[in-house]
Amino acid sequence: MNTESDLAHSPHPEQEEMPFAVVQGVPLTEMPKDLYIPPDALAVFLEETFEGPLDLLLYLIKRQNLDILDIPIAQITRQYMSYIELMQEMQLELAAEYLVMAAMLAEIKSRMLLPRPVEAAEEQDPRAELVRRLQEYERYKKAAEDLEKLPRMERDHWPVVVPFPERRSAAPPPSVSLQELLAVFTEVLTRASLFSNHHVQREPLSVRERMAIVLDRTRGGEFVDFVRLFDVREGRAGVVVTLLAILELLKEHLVEMVQNEMFGPIYVKAVG
Repeated sequence: MNTESDLAHSPHPEQEEMPFAVVQGVPLTEMPKDLYIPPDALAVFLEETFEGPLDLLLYLIKRQNLDILDIPIAQITRQYMSYIELMQEMQLELAAEYLVMAAMLAEIKSRMLLPRPVEAAEEQDPRAELVRRLQEYERYKKAAEDLEKLPRMERDHWPVVVPFPERRSAAPPPSVSLQELLAVFTEVLTRASLFSNHHVQREPLSVRERMAIVLDRTRGGEFVDFVRLFDVREGRAGVVVTLLAILELLKEHLVEMVQNEMFGPIYVKAVG
């Protein structure tokens, strides 16, 4: 390798040869002598791929905006044979149906070139069968393209399965202990005993009805003193029914109960 001093004193500095490839970190400037490339190593893929001879004919007709009911057989046959020769030059394997279609085009072309006798003037057009097959193939191809555009599972849409763990909603118990509740209720019960002799007759008491009364008194959005929910004039039976109604409402999570400090007053409020 030439150093900078050699390049400076050289009258004609030469550029080093660039490597055309690097194999395992080693630059190569000359083609290996024993390199062999098989003739089929290079694969050629044509941009237009056809599913059969009818597909090829339909492509040639549409590319030139020709009328499918009045096909210029000579022109289409010439283009069709050019494509067949191209496929053979590319060493592509030709299906037998391509060759059959080429023979059919040659037959139609020859029949159109022959003069028609006078008595056969009304003979069917030699292209009629080919036109019918092309129209039928075009309809099926259009239907297949429309079906292909429809949304398809696992191509345009994918099913999503989200595991959802089992959830159990459990309301926390009230912050007031049962001992505190019973202590306050004992005071109410003591006061109610003073009015126990005032009852002349006993009225039937309903826990459900008392639950509705307690809910109605606690629906104002503010906490109500627990003691104010009892009417001591009802006696022991009345306050017991009220206590059962409050406990049932707590069980069904229809009311909530709080106590701000130990041995302090207890407050009740309807939920929601």
